[in-house]
Amino acid sequence: MGAGTGASETALSPDEARTAARAWLSDHWAGVDDENWRRALVTSGWAAPTWPVGRYGRGLSRPSARAAAAEFDAAGAPGACVETAPFHDNPWMYLLGNTLLAHGGQAVCDRYLPRLLTGSLTHGCLLYSEPGAGSDLASLQTRAELVGEGEYLVNGQKIWTTGGQEAQFGLLLARTDWDAPKHAGLTFFVIDMDSPGIEIRPIRQITGDAEFNEVFLTDVPVPADAVIGAPGEGWRVLQVALAAERAGMGAAARGRAEGKAAAGTSDLAVLRAVADDLVEAARAAGRLNDTVVRDELVKILSWRLTNTWTGDRAAAEIRRGPSSLASLGKLAASRVLHAGTDFAYRMQGRASLVYDVDDPLAYPVDRALMFAFINSIGGGSDQIQRNIIGERVLGLPKGYEPDRGVPFRDVRKGSATRPVSQEKRP
Repeated sequence: MGAGTGASETALSPDEARTAARAWLSDHWAGVDDENWRRALVTSGWAAPTWPVGRYGRGLSRPSARAAAAEFDAAGAPGACVETAPFHDNPWMYLLGNTLLAHGGQAVCDRYLPRLLTGSLTHGCLLYSEPGAGSDLASLQTRAELVGEGEYLVNGQKIWTTGGQEAQFGLLLARTDWDAPKHAGLTFFVIDMDSPGIEIRPIRQITGDAEFNEVFLTDVPVPADAVIGAPGEGWRVLQVALAAERAGMGAAARGRAEGKAAAGTSDLAVLRAVADDLVEAARAAGRLNDTVVRDELVKILSWRLTNTWTGDRAAAEIRRGPSSLASLGKLAASRVLHAGTDFAYRMQGRASLVYDVDDPLAYPVDRALMFAFINSIGGGSDQIQRNIIGERVLGLPKGYEPDRGVPFRDVRKGSATRPVSQEKRP
């Protein structure tokens, strides 16, 4: 399946895009959603029409793509315009798709983008953080060594890997040059998670779940053409993936307002959608008319709405390149999530004191309260987001970096890995 398909249609207006979609459907849609139909969508560029021509797209603007999507919906033809779905519907369309579009070579794009667009590639994981490299991610020590010309061998450990146990692929940041400064010696890969040498161990969370993992990599073979960007440019490539992740995590705190607005509902309906969970919590507690409760409700509502607008600005910037506004939205999302879940928790009163999975009312609230901490840690902690905002948004001077410009081989560092536990965790 080649990537050079589709004609350049960047200048098509929404009406012209609608007409083009209708004509294409007339020739190709037979009412059967099968492998051949999905492949036709991908090769024609209709699966992701906003993507560039030559990268499985048609170069359409987002308004034109939405107009075309309406024609596919009217015909009952699935699988078109999947790249315009919200982040939470398919995060890998952004995390993997955006990164490949920005920096991927033809071989790695051809290997992964068609599967992403047809829906056969649905689960991935992020192999960034390590036991000794979390807040200072550039100090990571997972090693990727080129053996011959066509393959790397990867050795190291990653941690806090969400969904690693079910991932089909992983976005991996590894060190390929130990004589370069820490930011300059990194390379970004996309790897198959069924490769030999990968061991995944679950980490039990405060909620009782085990969504995060430790991932041990021992002589894992990775093709040289699985590099995204050039060797040594991994930190620059990473910024695209991080911007998409932070923008997506920021969107999580916006309630359902974004979907309501996209559906063309009224401003009043959007306001109700943003606040309805808090209103219901106060009503169930019999405190909806409590002036103190109503003041707090309005405060959280204003935070949610403001973060929605920040998210819209960040999304617009990300379509043109990396955006530091994503960090602003993610940091605000932490405050919004903690405030909202704490409000619902307090509205339950004594019912929240027992963490009981069999309680259909209290358990979801209790779990949400504890799960909110993921947004303060994952994708870069709140403290890291404040640094980014200070330096890249506000223009404040950078802090002192004692290892700046020093070959990473000479930088003082802790242990690269921790022993694999023999305990069989559930």
